[in-house]
This record gives sequence, C-alpha cells and structure tokens, in this order.
Amino acid sequence: MKEAVQPRTLKTRARLIKAAQDVIDETGFAAMRVDEVVRRAGVAKGTFFAHFRDKDALMDQLIGARIETYLDSMAKSPPPATVLELVARLEPLMTFMTQERYVFDVILRYSGAAAREDVGPIAATFIHFVEVVAPWLGQASFRKDTDPATLAEGVLAFMINSMALNFCSLHEDSPLAQHLQRFLTLWLEPKSRLEP
Repeated sequence: MKEAVQPRTLKTRARLIKAAQDVIDETGFAAMRVDEVVRRAGVAKGTFFAHFRDKDALMDQLIGARIETYLDSMAKSPPPATVLELVARLEPLMTFMTQERYVFDVILRYSGAAAREDVGPIAATFIHFVEVVAPWLGQASFRKDTDPATLAEGVLAFMINSMALNFCSLHEDSPLAQHLQRFLTLWLEPKSRLEP
C-alpha cells in the first residue's frame, strides 16, 4: 500500500511546477534551467531532485499537462468528416509539439514506458489521443476494414512521422500539415487514391 503524500510535499511540488512554468513562459522549454526554477520556488536544489529525477522528468509533467489540455479541447469539438478537417483539428497540437526541437525530443523519449508503473504523463497522452480520435474515425466515412482504435493509432504514428520530417533539413520546406494530409489520405481513404 502506498504511503499518503504529505500536504507540505504537495505544496513544494506545486511551487516547483509553477516556477518552472513561469521560467518556460519567459525563456522556452529548452532554455529552462533547474537552478532558476529552485531559485524562484525558494527551495534547495536537493529538494528539486527529491521531486524530479532530472529536468526531463519535470518536462514529462509539464509537456504532458499541456498535451492533455489540447486533447481535452479536441474532444469537445465536432467530429471531422474529412482528412482536411482532421488535419485542421490536429494542427494546434502538432504546433505545440514541434515548437522546439527539445519539446519534440522529450515527447519521443517519454512516449513509452518500460513497465506499467512507469507510465508517465506524456505516455498517458498517447492513450488519451486514441480515445479522442477513435470515435471521430468511427463516425466518419473513412475506411471500415479495421477498428477505429487501430485507425487512431495509425493517425498518431503518421502525425509523429510528419512532425519528425518537420525537423529534417530535406523536408523543412514542406508544411507539416501537407505531410500529414498525404499520409492520412492514404491511411484513411485508400480507395480514393486508387480511383483514376
């Protein structure tokens, strides 16, 4: 049985997260430094490491929370009926996820978990993404030869691939949405690509 977390511990953690958010708002994610976070939170550096293994573990919390905000907003919007509408719904999330190379790198590193107890905020957002997008795909006139959850997992995979291409110098001139639209048309509407 897990031990109850002390209220003082929760307050300290909240101060660290708030300080980190303030620094990020001023400098960006990659430029945020642990020293500045602990200074603003008014705690010792050792206290930071009692709460977070390292800077990236804190970023797992912060980036995961922001992705959840985007997913919650997406869940409230009407289901897209076309690939173009789907890409438009995904663009704000992709813009956040690619705003800095560092953010995208952290997302990739924390998107999986070695064990169930290791599922962190970012990994949980990948599950939430499928929960949001699968019902949309089930309602629209996309391919019906597989279940909506598998289609949603494919959408996520193509979205990650499109974002990775965004950081590749060979593809940097092509808009992110253009890559995703091409992939999703092939994935969700394969018959339309075969018709003359």
